[in-house]
Amino acid sequence: MLATFLIGLREGLEAALVVGILVAYLRRLGRKDALPKMWAGVGLAIALALGIGAVLTFGAYELTFKAQELIGGGLSLLAVAMVTWMIFWMQRAGRTMKATLEGGLDRALTVGGLWALVAIGFVSVAREGIETTLLLWSMVQAFGDAPSALLGALLGLAAAVIIGWLISRGAVKLDLRRFFAWTGGFLVIVAAGVLAYALMDLQEAGALPGPFTAAAPLEPTTGAVAIGWAAFPFGWAFDVSSAIAPSGPLAAVLQATVGFMPAMTWLQVSAWTLYILIVGSLYVRGLRSRRTPKPRASAEPDSDTTSLSPQGAA
Repeated sequence: MLATFLIGLREGLEAALVVGILVAYLRRLGRKDALPKMWAGVGLAIALALGIGAVLTFGAYELTFKAQELIGGGLSLLAVAMVTWMIFWMQRAGRTMKATLEGGLDRALTVGGLWALVAIGFVSVAREGIETTLLLWSMVQAFGDAPSALLGALLGLAAAVIIGWLISRGAVKLDLRRFFAWTGGFLVIVAAGVLAYALMDLQEAGALPGPFTAAAPLEPTTGAVAIGWAAFPFGWAFDVSSAIAPSGPLAAVLQATVGFMPAMTWLQVSAWTLYILIVGSLYVRGLRSRRTPKPRASAEPDSDTTSLSPQGAA
């Protein structure tokens, strides 16, 4: 519940800030008449995200176990790719988000068409909506406790809407740069866990070699799938199910926070470790590069040191 709450909060706040920038700009231009069209686009984006979630949830019941694992693993990989791209996109393009959104809105108003304004609202929110839906669906499949996971996500989204509204009204100030920096690091760890779960799905479906296929190394005495270094690369890396119950609260907390499962294959462990090392190091390097002061010709204020608001988001 905590993991999905943080995801809902971060992704929802991203969308809320985007919408806040668009609404504030239209009001500043005196074009309140365009607001219903933009809100129509936002509503369509939300409906699309909910529709995708419903299809993924209820459509899986009609599939065989192997098909469910293949689709679940593939969609989880897609969620990891989208989250990874979004993390670095926010890190790189966050400073120019306001100008980019306002430029697109200017073009839509110049064209003057209904669908142009609807498209602005739709595109601005659909990306975060689809990404959030795929990531939450993958995590629900991994946790197996759909009510708690969904409740956490809904609470996070509700909190994001409230915080976004308070920021737009000037009732609260939040250092969004620091907020997105910390939650971005958390998402790197979450994505690594989703990647590990995706590989388990694909191994169970037989699409990748592992303990469930003929490639699994066996213990010579018992004939069971080997565990430990003798099982590398297609057996179990470890199995501590006797100490940590797979369905227990400790396993749920560890899986939600760091992607740990009581039994993991070598392929899962290798992928998790490589993802953390590669993506994590690139993310930290990006944070450090943003904090490095750049020489300026004139003594203009440094926007990097200020807290962010919808009028100067990211």
